This record gives sequence, structure tokens and C-alpha cells, in this order.
Amino acid sequence: MGIVVEKICKKFGNFQAVQDVNLEVKSGCLVALLGPSGSGKSTLLRLIAGLEIPDSGKIILTGKDATYQSVQDRNIGFVFQHYALFKHLTVRENIAFGLEIRNLPRKKIKGRVEELLELVQLTGLGDRYPSQLSGGQRQRVALARALAVEPKVLLLDEPFGALDAKVRKDLRAWLRRLHDEVHVTTVFVTHDQEEAMEVADEIVVMNKGKVEQVGTPAEIYDHPASAFVMSFIGPVNVLPSSAKIFQSSGFDSANPEIFLRPQDILVERVANGTTTPALIRRVIHLGWEIQVELALDDGQTMTAHLTREKFDELKLEPQERVFVKPKDAKSFPLDYSI
Repeated sequence: MGIVVEKICKKFGNFQAVQDVNLEVKSGCLVALLGPSGSGKSTLLRLIAGLEIPDSGKIILTGKDATYQSVQDRNIGFVFQHYALFKHLTVRENIAFGLEIRNLPRKKIKGRVEELLELVQLTGLGDRYPSQLSGGQRQRVALARALAVEPKVLLLDEPFGALDAKVRKDLRAWLRRLHDEVHVTTVFVTHDQEEAMEVADEIVVMNKGKVEQVGTPAEIYDHPASAFVMSFIGPVNVLPSSAKIFQSSGFDSANPEIFLRPQDILVERVANGTTTPALIRRVIHLGWEIQVELALDDGQTMTAHLTREKFDELKLEPQERVFVKPKDAKSFPLDYSI
């Protein structure tokens, strides 16, 4: 058993940050808490860490009730977005800090620090100070320091949020490889959908203090439980169910809105009886795929994503007429949380 959260609630004044959250993180899993600002994901992480005390509910860590345990007694590693490294200590000294306050033998500390320097790919940089490192290197030092005490649970709060896009992408792949080596139960907070999809075994989608859905990246993307989840995870077109494209294709829904992924729009040169005419407003080259902005005859607009191969086959240009059809679409009852 890794982490179990039972009916956790937390208020700050009149603001309900977390409300009746139930969650189970299996031992050894890497789980992402994903949601917009104010969704409660960071508060939930801090409750698990013991940095906040719940108003009600229970937190169980590795089989033991930790609801009111101190941070020190929970045996967790915590990594902050802005590293929180000691500027006056070297990389080695930062990593060793948690071991030294536990009064472990010097020889054991030295061996563990060297092992971690190799694990986080910072061998040879142990004598440098944080100011002499790049942002990505500092974040790896923070992870090494958190792992030094061999925590049963590792918690990361927006670990790559302060880094530029290229470094962030490299560190995401590195964190996944690191987790596959150490297998410590890990929960990380992010508002970046791509980051969650790329790194996590499971994603917990949060909104307004509640859990909207828990599942693998494929489950969350392919089978969203609500309009909010579908709108938040990946690009989507939201059209009224009365739009002509759905009437022509035979897609019927009693709900007022229909959600259509850009890659689930079929674009053709010739009408076939189930397609709807559209005008190409703009073509955007995104590298491995092409984004086509379309205007339908009934005034609706939407975006389609085509593979480069399909785009080259069709030879599309702005201001041309094409014919479109939904390959897949979803509808949900009205969701006032969006």
C-alpha cells in the first residue's frame, strides 16, 4: 500500500481548497495531480506531506495512519518548484544534509552521496555551489537530496515549472527513467497536461477542490469522465449539438454541446453525402502535424489536425473549400465547473 486519502477536506477561511477527496496511490507508482490553478492539487500534496493539517478525513502512508503525524515522522521526500537548496552549501553538502541531521556515520553518508550524484547524473559537480549550476542541474540536486534519506514517498510540487521548455522536456524524460530505477511511490503536481501524460502511470484530474477522474493517460484522454476533463486534457472543439456537421453525419445528442478532438475530424476534397462544406481560414505547420482552421457554412468555426502525409495528399491551401465529417465525438450533461 502506498498512499490512501479518505474523505479529506481543507478550508482556508471561506475558501474550500479540498473537498471530500478520496484517492489511492499504489506502492511504487508515479502519479500526477493535474488541474488548473486553484483546483486543490498543491493543497492535497501539502496535506499528504504534513505541511497542512486536514479539517476532516484521513491520510494513510504505507499502511499507517499519518493524518496528524509530523512532517519528520512521515518518511517522505519533498521537492519544491524553486529547489530550496542551501546557497552556502556545496552540491555534496546539500545532498548530505538530511543524512547528517540523522547522525549517520560519515563513511555511510559519503557513500550515499556519491551514489546519488551518479544516479542524478551530476558526477564531478559535487564541489560546486547551487549558483554555479543550471536550473535543470539544481532541480536534480533537489531530487537527490530528497532521495538521500530513502523516503517511502516522494512528493514534487510543480518540479519543472521554473524551467524553460527544452530543459523541462529533458527533465521529464529523466524523471521517468529515474523512477523506473528507484521505484519509490511518487506524486507530483503539475498544470501541464503534456507533462502529466508523458511522465505519469496514473493521472488524477482535479477541479475546484474535487477529483474529476483518475486513470491512465490513455484512459483520461480517450474516455474522459466529464466535459471538464475533455476540455482540460488536450485540444478540443466545443460546438452546439445543433451544428450542421453533426446533423449531416448523423451524430445525435440530447446534450446542448458536443466535444470533438481536432484529430477526429475527417477532411476531404469531395462531398460524400455525410460531410459538411467548410472554408479553410488558415493552415499552421506544427512539424509532425498540420493544423487547419475551418469555418463552416452555419457560422461555426473549428480546428482540425492532419498528419503531414494526409495534408500532402490533399494539398490544402487557405481560402479553399473542403468537406468535413466527425470521426468521433462526445457529449456530456451540462458541466457548470468549466
